[in-house]
Amino acid sequence: QVQLVESGGGLVQAGGSLRLSCAASGIRNRINVMGWYRQAPGKQRELVAVITSSDSTNYAGSVKGRFTISRDNAKNTVYLQMNSLKPEDTAVYYCNVRAGVITTSDYWGQGTQVTVSS
Repeated sequence: QVQLVESGGGLVQAGGSLRLSCAASGIRNRINVMGWYRQAPGKQRELVAVITSSDSTNYAGSVKGRFTISRDNAKNTVYLQMNSLKPEDTAVYYCNVRAGVITTSDYWGQGTQVTVSS
């Protein structure tokens, strides 16, 4: 059974920091891309950051320079260090894992709430 367990969300004041974690288990195929997406109320889900198996990263422009994505392949875990948080970062953050080579499968975490107060 595939599980993506997220942790680290919460309430923080503007300018503060949070670190999200997502541990994947039960995935048989090779994990390629791991990433974080977010969805604010009334908005579509959007990409925050992704990291490939070779540690190449890509960030949304709105978080570049403030957020850092990393992964621990031995633990099948992806992290998102969020610094200088802004109220507009408030959203439910979802972990995503893409696995497989010829055919790929996407797996999603349950989401963790991040609330930034002004």
